[in-house]
Amino acid sequence: MAGPIRQPINIANLERYIQNNVPEIKTPLDVKQFGYGQSNPTYLLTSTPNGSKYVMRKKPPGTLLSKTAHQVDREYRIIYALEPTNVPVPRALCLCEDDSIVGTAFYIMSFLPGRIYEDPALPGVSAEDRRAMWKSAVETLGKFHSVKPADVGMQGFGRASNFYNRQLKTFATISAAQAKAVDVESGVPVGNVPHYLEMTKFFGQEATQPKDRSTFVHGDYKIDNMVFHPTEPYVIGILDWEMATIGHPLSDVTNLLMPFTTASSPKARSVGRANPAFVAGATPGLPTKDECTAWYEAVVAWKVLETDMTWADAFGIFRGSVIMQGIAARFALRQASSEKAGDYAAQMKPFGEMGWDFIQELMRKMEGGEKARL
Repeated sequence: MAGPIRQPINIANLERYIQNNVPEIKTPLDVKQFGYGQSNPTYLLTSTPNGSKYVMRKKPPGTLLSKTAHQVDREYRIIYALEPTNVPVPRALCLCEDDSIVGTAFYIMSFLPGRIYEDPALPGVSAEDRRAMWKSAVETLGKFHSVKPADVGMQGFGRASNFYNRQLKTFATISAAQAKAVDVESGVPVGNVPHYLEMTKFFGQEATQPKDRSTFVHGDYKIDNMVFHPTEPYVIGILDWEMATIGHPLSDVTNLLMPFTTASSPKARSVGRANPAFVAGATPGLPTKDECTAWYEAVVAWKVLETDMTWADAFGIFRGSVIMQGIAARFALRQASSEKAGDYAAQMKPFGEMGWDFIQELMRKMEGGEKARL
């Protein structure tokens, strides 16, 4: 999955830094860049003397759209804090905040040899393994949410309440900056997410929000941010911790289960945001959304209310539209690190339309009294 370097770095500087600060890594290095990673450029470092592999994550080059994004120091801190727990993470080796080394701040972690699947339907595995791998992904999330931040010295990693309103406030700042980004070639600005104001007004009604809970949250917990064992059906590592904080656990649950949610939505199917493999009965071994929820509940020992899940599903779609707007903005500025950034950027507007359609359906349920808390 690693190939030519698309965003050059000063390898000689990096090698000197490693020689002085990370003696475990033997230089010289062979450096390649991974194709994935929408936000922070990610590199594979291979020690030429012994073949050992490591991964470096760095902030993107240039003027950044938001001070709250690309915080590689937060990624390093949470991975380092989780190492002694039963949550599978890479080993954190170093954090460098000196921009003079490779242009921006970076950290290095261990490389996990295993399987990464872009398709959450997990193609190419047996039905039995597919079910076991999804169960492992769900239970791993439950283990993560069960770690108390204070127990690993991370009580100050985020605020412990009012998560969804804080998210809305953050999105307001980030989305405004992203909308103003102008394509360096065409001169056309990215623009607003469709129905952004209407959606933020809807979600800002505190009386409809899920019961407030506070745990660690990953921020982008999904199948393609996990490494599975090379041959066995379980998770050996969680990747991409850029958006980790303390917040509401349902934000991670709904993000993981989004393929099930969108597969049941006609609007999602019409805009190409539904994976047909997740239509009920389409893929042998694939669990149902209800089964995944039950596995999660068994680990965290609290009940997920249907009304709370429905609201959080809608918020997850809204959040996804802002994330895609961010990819579109980075693509416009040619700061996007993924080879597929252009494809994702094109999905911003249809995804926003899908979010608004989903909210309208929820409002119809509200008016019809189908969901007491919605």
